[in-house]
Amino acid sequence: MQAELIDSHSHLNDEAFVPDLDEVRRRAAVAGVVQVVVPGFDLPSSRRAVALATGNGNSAETPTTGIPGCDHSAGPQLFAAVGVHPHEARHFGRDEAAELQVLARQPGVVAIGEVGLDYHYDYSPRTAQKDAFRRQLALAAELGLPVIVHSREAEEDTLAILEAAGVGSPDGPQVVLHCFMGSRPYAGQALALGCWISLAGPITFRRLEWLREIATIIPLEKLMVETDAPYLTPEPHRGKRNEPAHVLRVAEKVAQVRGLSLAEVAAATTAAARGFFRLP
Repeated sequence: MQAELIDSHSHLNDEAFVPDLDEVRRRAAVAGVVQVVVPGFDLPSSRRAVALATGNGNSAETPTTGIPGCDHSAGPQLFAAVGVHPHEARHFGRDEAAELQVLARQPGVVAIGEVGLDYHYDYSPRTAQKDAFRRQLALAAELGLPVIVHSREAEEDTLAILEAAGVGSPDGPQVVLHCFMGSRPYAGQALALGCWISLAGPITFRRLEWLREIATIIPLEKLMVETDAPYLTPEPHRGKRNEPAHVLRVAEKVAQVRGLSLAEVAAATTAAARGFFRLP
């Protein structure tokens, strides 16, 4: 019996998937992927995520989304997350916040994301990043939605903002640190705060032994797997466009480094993702 997997973070709303989305979804189904969470990174991509999740694009192309529709019988169920990435935080004004509130209430939306801090590129001023992050965490708490967090070279500030937002408390939002590439102490502090951690293609990269070591300390009930497609394609497909089918490679590597079977890792990460996002 094939292991069932959930790709907890895949940008099927990216233009890279416009030409062959149905085929991408069919390949995912063959690999055992049963559900995919499609996060937004700005308002247009969030609209596209909602359209995919609600099946609004069943015609050849819809002017409201700018993305071809897909045959929802062709592959895994799609769910949406909506949010404004730290790169776009400088554009997150009052009107954008109002639209995000509307999008977050649409059918098929299971999270706010991806949101957070990125101090590697600093495409938006850090003050704007922090403000947008705090406001979107507050929206998630208001709506009772979990949050997908992007954090790059901003460990201290990310933890401080999450703690101030009540993460880990009964009234605070639940958080997953997606595509985790942080330090071991950061992983430990995030887990102690109550966060989930999601691993992606880099766990397969040859020189990232330190990341594979971190994969061994994450409790299985707090662990998810993802592709972050179309980015960060795992070995042995590196150099090509990433897609949800390749989440199988991530799960296989997690199983290898933890000394578990693929079935055990698939069952645990699927249960974690279903519980976190409250998927059917």
